[in-house]
Amino acid sequence: MLDGKKVLFSGMQATGTLTLGNYLGALKNWVTISDEYECFYSVVDMHSITIRQDPSELRKRARSLLTLYIAAGIDPEKNCIYYQSHVSAHAELAWILNCYTYMGELNRMTQFKDKAQKHADNINAGLFTYPVLMAADILLFQSDVVPVGIDQMQHLEITRDIAQRFNGIYGDVFTVPEIYLGKAGAKIMSLQEPEKKMSKSDENPNASIYLMDDTDSIIRKFKRAVTDSEAQIVYRDEQPGIKNLIDIYCAAAGKTPEETVKEFEGKGYGEFKSAVGETVAGILKPVQDKYQELVKDKSYIDAIIKNNAQKANYFASKTLRKVQRKIGFPDKIR
Repeated sequence: MLDGKKVLFSGMQATGTLTLGNYLGALKNWVTISDEYECFYSVVDMHSITIRQDPSELRKRARSLLTLYIAAGIDPEKNCIYYQSHVSAHAELAWILNCYTYMGELNRMTQFKDKAQKHADNINAGLFTYPVLMAADILLFQSDVVPVGIDQMQHLEITRDIAQRFNGIYGDVFTVPEIYLGKAGAKIMSLQEPEKKMSKSDENPNASIYLMDDTDSIIRKFKRAVTDSEAQIVYRDEQPGIKNLIDIYCAAAGKTPEETVKEFEGKGYGEFKSAVGETVAGILKPVQDKYQELVKDKSYIDAIIKNNAQKANYFASKTLRKVQRKIGFPDKIR
Protein backbone atom coordinates (compact mmCIF):
# COMPACT_ATOMS: atom_id res chain seq x y z
CA MET A 1 0.00 0.00 0.00
CA LEU A 2 1.16 3.53 -0.81
CA ASP A 3 -0.69 6.55 0.56
CA GLY A 4 -3.64 4.32 1.42
CA LYS A 5 -3.90 2.89 -2.11
CA LYS A 6 -3.09 -0.59 -3.33
CA VAL A 7 -0.13 -0.75 -5.72
CA LEU A 8 -0.65 -1.90 -9.32
CA PHE A 9 2.14 -2.77 -11.75
CA SER A 10 1.97 -3.40 -15.47
CA GLY A 11 4.06 -2.84 -18.57
CA MET A 12 4.43 -3.34 -22.30
CA GLN A 13 7.41 -4.31 -24.41
CA ALA A 14 9.09 -1.67 -26.54
CA THR A 15 8.87 -3.82 -29.66
CA GLY A 16 6.57 -3.62 -32.65
CA THR A 17 3.79 -1.06 -33.00
CA LEU A 18 0.88 -0.94 -30.58
CA THR A 19 -2.35 -2.33 -31.96
CA LEU A 20 -6.02 -1.71 -31.30
CA GLY A 21 -5.85 -4.91 -29.22
CA ASN A 22 -3.17 -3.39 -26.96
CA TYR A 23 -5.26 -0.24 -26.60
CA LEU A 24 -8.69 -1.75 -25.94
CA GLY A 25 -7.34 -4.78 -24.09
CA ALA A 26 -4.93 -2.98 -21.77
CA LEU A 27 -4.01 0.67 -22.25
CA LYS A 28 -7.56 2.07 -22.22
CA ASN A 29 -8.27 0.02 -19.11
CA TRP A 30 -5.11 1.33 -17.40
CA VAL A 31 -6.47 4.84 -17.74
CA THR A 32 -9.76 3.96 -16.03
CA ILE A 33 -8.07 2.29 -13.04
CA SER A 34 -5.24 4.76 -12.54
CA ASP A 35 -7.16 6.83 -9.96
CA GLU A 36 -8.06 3.76 -7.91
CA TYR A 37 -4.49 2.45 -7.47
CA GLU A 38 -0.94 3.71 -7.04
CA CYS A 39 0.21 2.67 -10.50
CA PHE A 40 3.63 1.86 -11.94
CA TYR A 41 3.48 1.54 -15.73
CA SER A 42 6.78 0.42 -17.21
CA VAL A 43 8.17 0.38 -20.73
CA VAL A 44 9.78 -3.03 -20.31
CA ASP A 45 12.73 -2.56 -22.65
CA MET A 46 14.88 -5.08 -20.76
CA HIS A 47 12.41 -7.81 -21.67
CA SER A 48 12.60 -6.69 -25.29
CA ILE A 49 16.20 -7.80 -25.84
CA THR A 50 15.55 -11.54 -25.53
CA ILE A 51 15.10 -11.07 -29.30
CA ARG A 52 17.83 -9.20 -31.19
CA GLN A 53 16.90 -5.55 -31.59
CA ASP A 54 18.27 -2.73 -33.70
CA PRO A 55 19.64 -0.36 -30.99
CA SER A 56 18.45 2.91 -32.51
CA GLU A 57 15.06 1.40 -33.33
CA LEU A 58 14.64 0.09 -29.77
CA ARG A 59 15.37 3.54 -28.33
CA LYS A 60 12.91 5.10 -30.76
CA ARG A 61 10.16 2.58 -29.99
CA ALA A 62 10.69 2.86 -26.22
CA ARG A 63 10.23 6.63 -26.32
CA SER A 64 7.25 6.28 -28.65
CA LEU A 65 5.59 3.78 -26.28
CA LEU A 66 6.14 5.97 -23.23
CA THR A 67 4.66 8.91 -25.14
CA LEU A 68 1.67 6.80 -26.17
CA TYR A 69 1.01 5.93 -22.53
CA ILE A 70 0.56 9.64 -21.87
CA ALA A 71 -1.35 10.30 -25.10
CA ALA A 72 -3.81 7.55 -24.20
CA GLY A 73 -4.68 9.40 -21.01
CA ILE A 74 -2.35 8.10 -18.28
CA ASP A 75 -1.38 11.08 -16.14
CA PRO A 76 2.42 11.00 -15.58
CA GLU A 77 2.04 13.24 -12.53
CA LYS A 78 -0.26 10.77 -10.75
CA ASN A 79 1.21 7.54 -12.16
CA CYS A 80 4.83 6.43 -12.47
CA ILE A 81 5.59 5.90 -16.16
CA TYR A 82 9.20 4.87 -16.64
CA TYR A 83 11.77 2.86 -18.59
CA GLN A 84 12.60 -0.49 -16.99
CA SER A 85 16.25 -0.09 -18.04
CA HIS A 86 16.51 3.16 -16.03
CA VAL A 87 15.91 1.27 -12.79
CA SER A 88 18.87 -1.05 -12.19
CA ALA A 89 17.09 -2.70 -9.26
CA HIS A 90 15.08 -4.73 -11.80
CA ALA A 91 18.22 -6.56 -12.91
CA GLU A 92 19.70 -6.79 -9.40
CA LEU A 93 16.57 -8.30 -7.89
CA ALA A 94 16.15 -10.62 -10.89
CA TRP A 95 19.58 -12.14 -10.20
CA ILE A 96 18.74 -12.71 -6.55
CA LEU A 97 15.36 -14.25 -7.43
CA ASN A 98 17.06 -16.52 -9.99
CA CYS A 99 18.72 -18.16 -6.99
CA TYR A 100 15.30 -18.87 -5.46
CA THR A 101 13.66 -20.20 -8.64
CA TYR A 102 13.85 -23.83 -9.74
CA MET A 103 14.72 -25.07 -13.21
CA GLY A 104 11.64 -27.29 -13.18
CA GLU A 105 9.41 -24.25 -12.67
CA LEU A 106 10.94 -22.44 -15.63
CA ASN A 107 10.79 -25.58 -17.78
CA ARG A 108 7.01 -25.60 -17.39
CA MET A 109 6.58 -22.10 -18.85
CA THR A 110 4.62 -22.55 -22.08
CA GLN A 111 5.58 -19.09 -23.37
CA PHE A 112 9.26 -20.09 -23.33
CA LYS A 113 8.44 -23.14 -25.43
CA ASP A 114 6.44 -21.04 -27.89
CA LYS A 115 9.14 -18.37 -28.24
CA ALA A 116 11.90 -20.97 -28.51
CA GLN A 117 10.09 -22.46 -31.51
CA LYS A 118 9.71 -19.05 -33.16
CA HIS A 119 13.34 -18.05 -32.49
CA ALA A 120 15.15 -21.37 -32.75
CA ASP A 121 18.37 -19.61 -33.81
CA ASN A 122 18.50 -17.56 -30.58
CA ILE A 123 17.31 -19.61 -27.60
CA ASN A 124 19.17 -17.58 -24.99
CA ALA A 125 19.23 -17.75 -21.20
CA GLY A 126 17.29 -14.48 -20.98
CA LEU A 127 14.40 -16.08 -22.83
CA PHE A 128 14.43 -18.90 -20.29
CA THR A 129 14.66 -16.68 -17.20
CA TYR A 130 12.22 -14.07 -18.54
CA PRO A 131 9.60 -14.99 -15.87
CA VAL A 132 12.12 -14.24 -13.10
CA LEU A 133 12.72 -10.74 -14.42
CA MET A 134 8.96 -10.31 -14.64
CA ALA A 135 8.71 -11.44 -11.01
CA ALA A 136 11.32 -8.84 -10.07
CA ASP A 137 9.34 -6.16 -11.94
CA ILE A 138 6.25 -6.91 -9.89
CA LEU A 139 7.82 -7.58 -6.50
CA LEU A 140 10.10 -4.52 -6.55
CA PHE A 141 7.16 -2.21 -6.00
CA GLN A 142 5.38 -4.47 -3.49
CA SER A 143 2.58 -4.72 -6.03
CA ASP A 144 -0.80 -5.77 -4.66
CA VAL A 145 -2.41 -6.38 -8.03
CA VAL A 146 -1.29 -7.07 -11.59
CA PRO A 147 -3.59 -6.97 -14.64
CA VAL A 148 -2.57 -9.91 -16.82
CA GLY A 149 -3.95 -11.70 -19.83
CA ILE A 150 -4.37 -15.45 -20.07
CA ASP A 151 -1.01 -15.78 -21.82
CA GLN A 152 0.75 -14.18 -18.81
CA MET A 153 -1.13 -16.06 -16.10
CA GLN A 154 1.66 -18.61 -15.63
CA HIS A 155 4.14 -15.80 -15.06
CA LEU A 156 2.05 -14.31 -12.27
CA GLU A 157 1.68 -17.74 -10.69
CA ILE A 158 5.45 -18.28 -10.62
CA THR A 159 5.87 -14.75 -9.22
CA ARG A 160 3.56 -15.67 -6.37
CA ASP A 161 5.46 -18.93 -5.80
CA ILE A 162 8.82 -17.13 -5.68
CA ALA A 163 7.48 -14.47 -3.29
CA GLN A 164 5.97 -17.05 -0.96
CA ARG A 165 9.15 -19.14 -1.02
CA PHE A 166 11.31 -16.11 -0.18
CA ASN A 167 8.91 -14.98 2.55
CA GLY A 168 8.91 -18.49 3.98
CA ILE A 169 12.68 -18.30 4.45
CA TYR A 170 13.19 -14.65 5.45
CA GLY A 171 9.87 -13.45 6.82
CA ASP A 172 7.44 -10.90 5.42
CA VAL A 173 9.58 -9.35 2.67
CA PHE A 174 7.39 -9.29 -0.44
CA THR A 175 3.74 -8.52 -0.99
CA VAL A 176 2.27 -11.58 -2.71
CA PRO A 177 0.47 -10.10 -5.75
CA GLU A 178 -3.06 -10.94 -6.80
CA ILE A 179 -4.54 -10.97 -10.28
CA TYR A 180 -6.34 -7.71 -11.02
CA LEU A 181 -10.02 -8.64 -10.97
CA GLY A 182 -11.53 -5.37 -12.10
CA LYS A 183 -13.28 -4.83 -15.41
CA ALA A 184 -11.27 -6.76 -17.97
CA GLY A 185 -10.19 -5.10 -21.17
CA ALA A 186 -11.62 -6.38 -24.43
CA LYS A 187 -9.90 -9.35 -26.04
CA ILE A 188 -9.34 -8.29 -29.63
CA MET A 189 -8.65 -10.90 -32.28
CA SER A 190 -6.94 -10.72 -35.69
CA LEU A 191 -9.03 -9.27 -38.50
CA GLN A 192 -7.73 -11.95 -40.86
CA GLU A 193 -7.51 -14.93 -38.49
CA PRO A 194 -10.16 -14.29 -35.82
CA GLU A 195 -9.20 -17.45 -33.93
CA LYS A 196 -5.95 -15.80 -32.75
CA LYS A 197 -5.20 -12.54 -30.94
CA MET A 198 -4.41 -9.35 -32.81
CA SER A 199 -0.62 -9.07 -32.69
CA LYS A 200 2.05 -6.39 -33.03
CA SER A 201 4.20 -8.91 -34.90
CA ASP A 202 1.64 -10.20 -37.43
CA GLU A 203 3.20 -10.29 -40.88
CA ASN A 204 -0.14 -9.55 -42.55
CA PRO A 205 -0.65 -5.76 -42.38
CA ASN A 206 -4.42 -6.20 -42.82
CA ALA A 207 -4.68 -8.37 -39.69
CA SER A 208 -4.07 -5.59 -37.19
CA ILE A 209 -5.22 -2.04 -36.61
CA TYR A 210 -2.27 0.02 -35.36
CA LEU A 211 -2.76 2.93 -33.00
CA MET A 212 -1.29 5.40 -35.47
CA ASP A 213 -3.18 4.14 -38.55
CA ASP A 214 -5.01 6.93 -40.35
CA THR A 215 -8.79 6.86 -40.79
CA ASP A 216 -8.72 5.61 -44.40
CA SER A 217 -6.40 2.72 -43.47
CA ILE A 218 -8.58 1.75 -40.52
CA ILE A 219 -11.78 1.69 -42.55
CA ARG A 220 -10.08 -0.19 -45.40
CA LYS A 221 -8.76 -2.88 -43.03
CA PHE A 222 -12.18 -3.39 -41.47
CA LYS A 223 -13.77 -3.70 -44.90
CA ARG A 224 -11.27 -6.50 -45.63
CA ALA A 225 -11.90 -8.24 -42.29
CA VAL A 226 -12.70 -11.94 -42.53
CA THR A 227 -16.31 -12.80 -41.73
CA ASP A 228 -18.34 -15.70 -43.24
CA SER A 229 -21.04 -16.51 -45.76
CA GLU A 230 -23.96 -16.47 -43.29
CA ALA A 231 -24.42 -12.70 -43.66
CA GLN A 232 -26.05 -12.43 -40.22
CA ILE A 233 -24.87 -10.06 -37.52
CA VAL A 234 -25.18 -12.38 -34.56
CA TYR A 235 -22.94 -12.85 -31.54
CA ARG A 236 -21.88 -16.48 -31.33
CA ASP A 237 -18.69 -18.56 -31.27
CA GLU A 238 -19.61 -20.29 -34.54
CA GLN A 239 -19.02 -16.97 -36.34
CA PRO A 240 -15.66 -15.84 -34.90
CA GLY A 241 -15.07 -13.13 -37.50
CA ILE A 242 -18.31 -11.26 -36.94
CA LYS A 243 -18.13 -11.96 -33.18
CA ASN A 244 -14.73 -10.23 -33.10
CA LEU A 245 -16.10 -7.21 -34.97
CA ILE A 246 -18.98 -6.99 -32.49
CA ASP A 247 -16.49 -7.14 -29.58
CA ILE A 248 -14.46 -4.34 -31.15
CA TYR A 249 -17.54 -2.20 -31.78
CA CYS A 250 -18.78 -2.75 -28.22
CA ALA A 251 -15.41 -1.78 -26.71
CA ALA A 252 -15.12 1.30 -28.92
CA ALA A 253 -18.74 2.46 -28.67
CA GLY A 254 -19.41 1.45 -25.05
CA LYS A 255 -22.25 -0.90 -25.98
CA THR A 256 -23.18 -4.50 -25.20
CA PRO A 257 -23.28 -7.29 -27.80
CA GLU A 258 -27.07 -7.43 -27.41
CA GLU A 259 -27.41 -3.70 -28.15
CA THR A 260 -25.09 -4.00 -31.14
CA VAL A 261 -26.96 -6.96 -32.65
CA LYS A 262 -30.24 -5.07 -32.26
CA GLU A 263 -28.77 -1.87 -33.75
CA PHE A 264 -27.62 -3.65 -36.92
CA GLU A 265 -30.50 -6.07 -37.25
CA GLY A 266 -31.33 -6.62 -40.93
CA LYS A 267 -28.21 -4.79 -42.13
CA GLY A 268 -25.39 -6.30 -44.14
CA TYR A 269 -21.77 -6.98 -43.26
CA GLY A 270 -20.55 -4.13 -45.45
CA GLU A 271 -22.53 -1.50 -43.55
CA PHE A 272 -21.53 -2.99 -40.20
CA LYS A 273 -17.82 -3.11 -41.10
CA SER A 274 -17.91 0.54 -42.14
CA ALA A 275 -19.58 1.49 -38.86
CA VAL A 276 -16.96 -0.40 -36.86
CA GLY A 277 -14.16 1.26 -38.82
CA GLU A 278 -15.56 4.76 -38.36
CA THR A 279 -16.15 4.20 -34.63
CA VAL A 280 -12.62 2.89 -34.07
CA ALA A 281 -11.10 5.73 -36.09
CA GLY A 282 -13.13 8.14 -33.95
CA ILE A 283 -11.74 6.91 -30.62
CA LEU A 284 -8.15 6.70 -31.90
CA LYS A 285 -8.06 10.18 -33.43
CA PRO A 286 -7.78 12.04 -30.06
CA VAL A 287 -4.97 9.69 -28.99
CA GLN A 288 -3.15 10.27 -32.27
CA ASP A 289 -3.57 14.06 -32.04
CA LYS A 290 -2.29 14.11 -28.46
CA TYR A 291 0.64 11.90 -29.41
CA GLN A 292 1.68 14.27 -32.22
CA GLU A 293 1.43 17.19 -29.81
CA LEU A 294 3.60 15.43 -27.21
CA VAL A 295 6.23 14.35 -29.74
CA LYS A 296 6.90 18.00 -30.51
CA ASP A 297 7.43 18.81 -26.81
CA LYS A 298 10.79 17.08 -26.28
CA SER A 299 11.62 18.89 -23.04
CA TYR A 300 8.32 17.81 -21.46
CA ILE A 301 8.83 14.12 -22.31
CA ASP A 302 12.46 14.33 -21.16
CA ALA A 303 11.31 15.75 -17.82
CA ILE A 304 8.76 12.94 -17.40
CA ILE A 305 11.43 10.34 -18.15
CA LYS A 306 13.83 11.88 -15.63
CA ASN A 307 11.34 12.54 -12.83
CA ASN A 308 9.54 9.21 -13.07
CA ALA A 309 12.81 7.28 -13.21
CA GLN A 310 13.76 8.97 -9.94
CA LYS A 311 10.41 8.03 -8.39
CA ALA A 312 10.65 4.42 -9.60
CA ASN A 313 14.24 4.14 -8.34
CA TYR A 314 13.24 5.47 -4.93
CA PHE A 315 10.56 2.83 -4.34
CA ALA A 316 12.49 0.02 -6.04
CA SER A 317 15.64 0.66 -4.00
CA LYS A 318 13.69 0.40 -0.74
CA THR A 319 12.65 -3.16 -1.59
CA LEU A 320 16.08 -4.08 -2.98
CA ARG A 321 17.89 -2.89 0.16
CA LYS A 322 15.50 -4.90 2.31
CA VAL A 323 16.13 -8.03 0.24
CA GLN A 324 19.91 -7.53 0.25
CA ARG A 325 19.97 -7.24 4.03
CA LYS A 326 17.79 -10.34 4.42
CA ILE A 327 20.09 -12.55 2.33
CA GLY A 328 23.27 -11.24 3.98
CA PHE A 329 24.81 -8.78 1.52
CA PRO A 330 27.07 -6.24 3.32
CA ASP A 331 25.65 -2.78 3.96
CA LYS A 332 26.95 0.00 1.74
CA ILE A 333 29.15 2.59 3.46
CA ARG A 334 27.63 6.01 2.79
